[in-house]
Amino acid sequence: MLKHLIWISALLAISKVHAEKNVIVITLDGVRWQEVFKGADATLMNNKDFVQDIDKTTAQYWDENLTVRREKLMPFFWQYVAKQGVMLGNRDYGSYMSIANNWHFSYPGYSEIFTGIVDDSINSNKKIQNPNQTYLEWLNAKAKYQHKVALFGGWDVFPYIINSERSGVYVNAGFMPETQVTTPEITLLNQLQTEIPSPWHNVRLDSFTYRFAKAYLLDKQPKTMVISLGETDDFAHDGHYDQYLDAAKRSDAFIADLWQTLQNHPHYKDNTVLIVTTDHGRGSHASDWQHHASKTAVQGYMKDLKNFENGIEGSEHIWLVALGLDGVSAGEKTTKVELKQKQIAATVLTLLGEDPAQFNPNMGSVINEMLMQDK
Repeated sequence: MLKHLIWISALLAISKVHAEKNVIVITLDGVRWQEVFKGADATLMNNKDFVQDIDKTTAQYWDENLTVRREKLMPFFWQYVAKQGVMLGNRDYGSYMSIANNWHFSYPGYSEIFTGIVDDSINSNKKIQNPNQTYLEWLNAKAKYQHKVALFGGWDVFPYIINSERSGVYVNAGFMPETQVTTPEITLLNQLQTEIPSPWHNVRLDSFTYRFAKAYLLDKQPKTMVISLGETDDFAHDGHYDQYLDAAKRSDAFIADLWQTLQNHPHYKDNTVLIVTTDHGRGSHASDWQHHASKTAVQGYMKDLKNFENGIEGSEHIWLVALGLDGVSAGEKTTKVELKQKQIAATVLTLLGEDPAQFNPNMGSVINEMLMQDK
């Protein structure tokens, strides 16, 4: 009862600042906080094992000046989001955010983002239907959200994470064709998706995911949706640091294009919040940056990493940025406590004008740094 009253009090306080919003969540799979806040890593960029053309990559992404360097990699983040939005997770700045689950890889991370809880039984990336309800499923059952909730992802496990069969949430992921929008452009993209090979058997190229999602957004005008881009993680696992950087920069460009699209659309202009985050971090050194796993994970599902008996240090560290918030001062924020991934769901629901306690009173609390004016 007390916790429910606390939820109500927080919701009322925040509602004084924020009108009900549309909310779009974008995830960049396995992008480290170091690249987001510090740009390209010289140690990795100058390693011929990870970069095919060091001179070319250095010219594209390196500068001794940190401010210039990070703008080279993610220009929209640092030329616009840093001035108009909120940025969390720069550990060098005193801003701390991490995952709460005990595994440090994708399925548990996405489940934590979308359910607001930690379920230790979600301990693999296998295609198992999520027994937990996501906020997307809960919203989709409400009349006002019918046909207004969707997820587009590059990874073919998303239908299981969202449990699309049970939830009824529209999910387009992996190599699925887009079936809800029937424009000539989508017909062409569906064909191209079958003709242009992906480097991976279970993750499509991000351009298809983004273009499908953008077309759906314009055609269906969802109240809330998720767009999950996956190239960054897979290029990192493959040890291609140069392509990991390229994918991060493309993601930044997709986000810039999406924000411009939203701000030029009468349904979304000035009443939409864009949240960008990641499902997990990864290692910090040449020996481990390709990987991510907890100490517990390497003893089980991630046993291929058993040489890292303590897991991959730093793979629990994540970040979050947001645009479109009202009444919150812009820029990087320090944090009084370590924020957790499980707080994202309650924050999304609050921005939508929903009471998180009605969804799950045991879920993580809202991220006040995003929703309340600095005091």
